[in-house]
Amino acid sequence: MIGTVHVTDRGAVRVHTYVAPDASVNVTSHVVETPHSLVVVDAQFLGRFADEVVELTRDLGKPVDRVVITHAHPDHYAGAGHFDAPKHALPVVIDQIRARGDVQDPTGTTVALRDVLPTQALEPGTTVIDGVPFVFEAVSGGEAPDQLVVKLPEQRVAIVQDLVYNHIHLFLGDDDIPGWRRAVAVLAADPGYDVVLPGHGQPTTPAVYAEVERYLATAAEVLGDDGDAYEAAITERYPDYDGTFVIDIANRYLFGAGH
Repeated sequence: MIGTVHVTDRGAVRVHTYVAPDASVNVTSHVVETPHSLVVVDAQFLGRFADEVVELTRDLGKPVDRVVITHAHPDHYAGAGHFDAPKHALPVVIDQIRARGDVQDPTGTTVALRDVLPTQALEPGTTVIDGVPFVFEAVSGGEAPDQLVVKLPEQRVAIVQDLVYNHIHLFLGDDDIPGWRRAVAVLAADPGYDVVLPGHGQPTTPAVYAEVERYLATAAEVLGDDGDAYEAAITERYPDYDGTFVIDIANRYLFGAGH
């Protein structure tokens, strides 16, 4: 296995967090293992890493009840076609994925929309799966226009995906730092969770919310109208963060193809 797996053990429920290698920006998939089934949250970017998550589910020996896609960025859903299970997402996220159409993964391979488009509309609220309450919360603004947070209140685990990166440079391409800061503040104000599972990087604790807030505050301070200057400034402030090429990708959205 090229990626790494980190297990959050809460007795009858365990969460197996698959973290892709650096070249795939340490994007995560979370396999929630309930007593008799599995729920997969997000499906990787590259097919070979999606296959590793599929293999993980097979090793666990339980059927995959569903694959939940949290938002419409291809690094979280391009591998969805590798899973033989219903795909669920917020209606607005389904619309956004449909609007993107076919996408390309980092190898240049075309991923057909028909293979990855979720067909099951997920409504916010509490859903009990295999006796375990899952709380689905819709969040607007931040790294993506619309995102899903998945909480396991009895296990005190919050799967917050791309509202949090753990020690990795943030993707600011949607140009919504204020919305992101508001969303993180709401998460930080909820004391019911002691494990935070990010969309990029290893499992962490609620202390990560303050780290993300500081990064966003710094980004708001140094982000001007020059992508190269921004990259130099933010990497100087955060020299030990991984994923500097994420800044380059975001800069193309913020400043145009020349960056």
